[in-house]
Amino acid sequence: MGDKATTQEFLPFQEIKDGVIILKNKALRGILMLSSSNFALKSNDEQEAIIFQFQNFINSLDFDTQISVQSRRVNLTGYLEKVKTLEENQTNELLRIQTADYRRFVAKIINRGTIMSKRFLVIVPYTLIEVEGSSSFKRLLASKKQEELIPESAFERARTQLRQRMEFVSIGLRRCGLNSSPLTTPELIELLWAWYHPHSAEVGYYPSIMPELTEDVK
Repeated sequence: MGDKATTQEFLPFQEIKDGVIILKNKALRGILMLSSSNFALKSNDEQEAIIFQFQNFINSLDFDTQISVQSRRVNLTGYLEKVKTLEENQTNELLRIQTADYRRFVAKIINRGTIMSKRFLVIVPYTLIEVEGSSSFKRLLASKKQEELIPESAFERARTQLRQRMEFVSIGLRRCGLNSSPLTTPELIELLWAWYHPHSAEVGYYPSIMPELTEDVK
């Protein structure tokens, strides 16, 4: 029997660097994290203005953009462990009992799934064929060797164009009253890990990220 395929071979990602996801088909993706807005609490005039601005924003796009809304149970694993430590170190018996009751109360609420968090993401694409037209680059796109890396010069040019698109999206959303920020390399890694491990992301700790990846803070 041949070697068993690893999980990574079935994922569409080749690598993540400089805050950019590089897919195996050599396409690039940047992700913006959005703030939320209390739309229901605004007046009718404010709501109509936001809808109008959002329509203008959508109509201004000349490239595909994906909006993702994630709803997950809040991960309070670390918090519960801190409370448990306080409980164990409490010398006052009454306070220890109250701390234990509080910890069980929070754990019960979490198990019911009543404490939820939402994340709003905008996924901005860019393909290298938009910035590169040489025959050598076309051969790279046509290559079936998925491990073949994008030339650094081509990546930098495409990354610049992708950042411009992300800034354009950010400005359009700001007019709708929404702030956004691009995810860094460590944040992208955590996001993708949570996508593929939803249960672990809700009840456990995220895996540690290699030190060299955490140096990307842009």
